[in-house]
Amino acid sequence: MSIINSILSWVMQKRIHQMELFMKFPNEVQQEWGRKLINQASDTEYGRLYDFKSINSYREFKSRVPISDYEDFKPYIDRMMMGEQNILWPSEVRWFAKSSGTTSDKSKFIPLSQEAMEDCHFKGGKDMLSIYCNNYPETKIFSGKGLTLGGSHQLNSKSGNTWFGDLSAVIMEHLPMWVEYIRTPDLKIALMGEWESKLERIVHHTCDEDVTNLAGVPSWMLILLQRIVELKGANNILDVWPNLELFMHGGVNFGPYREQYRKMIPSDAMNYLEIYNASEGFFGIQDQRNSDEMLLMLDYGIFYEFIPADQADESEPQVLSLDQVQKYVPYALLITTNAGLWRYKIGDVITFSSLNPYRIKVSGRTKHFINTFGEELMIENAEKALEIACEKAGAIIREYTAGPVFMEVDSNGAHEWIIEFDQEPESLEFFAEMLDNALKSLNSDYEAKRYHNITLRPPIIRIAERGTFYEWMKQRGKLGGQNKVPRLCNDRRYLDELLEMKDWAVGA
Repeated sequence: MSIINSILSWVMQKRIHQMELFMKFPNEVQQEWGRKLINQASDTEYGRLYDFKSINSYREFKSRVPISDYEDFKPYIDRMMMGEQNILWPSEVRWFAKSSGTTSDKSKFIPLSQEAMEDCHFKGGKDMLSIYCNNYPETKIFSGKGLTLGGSHQLNSKSGNTWFGDLSAVIMEHLPMWVEYIRTPDLKIALMGEWESKLERIVHHTCDEDVTNLAGVPSWMLILLQRIVELKGANNILDVWPNLELFMHGGVNFGPYREQYRKMIPSDAMNYLEIYNASEGFFGIQDQRNSDEMLLMLDYGIFYEFIPADQADESEPQVLSLDQVQKYVPYALLITTNAGLWRYKIGDVITFSSLNPYRIKVSGRTKHFINTFGEELMIENAEKALEIACEKAGAIIREYTAGPVFMEVDSNGAHEWIIEFDQEPESLEFFAEMLDNALKSLNSDYEAKRYHNITLRPPIIRIAERGTFYEWMKQRGKLGGQNKVPRLCNDRRYLDELLEMKDWAVGA
């Protein structure tokens, strides 16, 4: 395996030179991709509808092609899933990534053209490793196996000649055969549909392998690692996989899980690489050691636009191209892709931490916030405040969700938090106070609404028993893979579901 390790490392580092090109000429690369996508789709039904052939500038593209969300594209996608072609994209589209999304309980089906799979998703996967090999030339990850914890849906047929499944399942189905030699478990197990059975099969199949690298969503990967440690009677996962050196993670903010991973993998030699990918595309990769910024990948067949986050729900928002963005301003992401999504609102909010090259951080979702009382509490504020509260109160959080307590005639409002701790604070009241103070320091709107308890009284904290969120996600049919625990919600639907499950310890 040492020869394979050396060859693969050398090949992947060659890609770095191509990345340097779009880092040096980012706006030119983006403009070229915009023109290319319009030209390729000019004879599609959508291209004819908006007369793509006569579009000669970005200004014309922006004025003529509407901003759209999934509901706008759904009629087209429904027809594509029944086998119709040349609707949104010219090449044959037979595969769709099924995503529950985070803004609706209904499933979304995102088209996956061959170009999107090869030039975006596959390329992103290879670039993760290219960047890592470039940053850590001494790596031995190819000397062992890589474990990818993917989605829990099997591939399904819609019309006899189109298929859908979790993005990870579709990607694994199309990976070249040689990849099977450096990954685990085998494809039959990886594509199993029932999450808990699949988890147990993965545990037993991989616990005796030489696993050197992991990829997946932090919350679900942690459950897998805990099961393996329990099965082997180990102190931590390094007792089972001593050569483990890399976890490539995405899907949720890693911050709330960092301390749990430090306990599970107690090694300064362990490396973490954050990625930003979704069913709609692969967007960013952490490209520097000791920095959680992600390089915006500009040559994946995606043309980017940006809407100031405070205008995301407006009917005619200001829309900016890449060369117009500013640092530290939250933007809602708008994408045009080589799978036929045109000026599509993905629902994510990002901020630029660097403009040369363009590096980003994911701030949250356009719908993941609490603004019942004008406090405009975004996920970025919430997770930073929780991090501060945990540090001050000596706590470690496993999972959480939060929502509003609505005003009544004789009481003002509040925020209610349900938190499952890996390590509970010694004083829940102190933790609540630290969380409240941190939110005030991070969010002036929240601070104003908390002034003298006039609008908001102090937050209500409820401690969930260990395993509560797992059981809740199981009841909702949301176990595994790409499913994410909802963090903030502007109504009480998630809180009330959890509160119906059992009695609660509470602090304020």
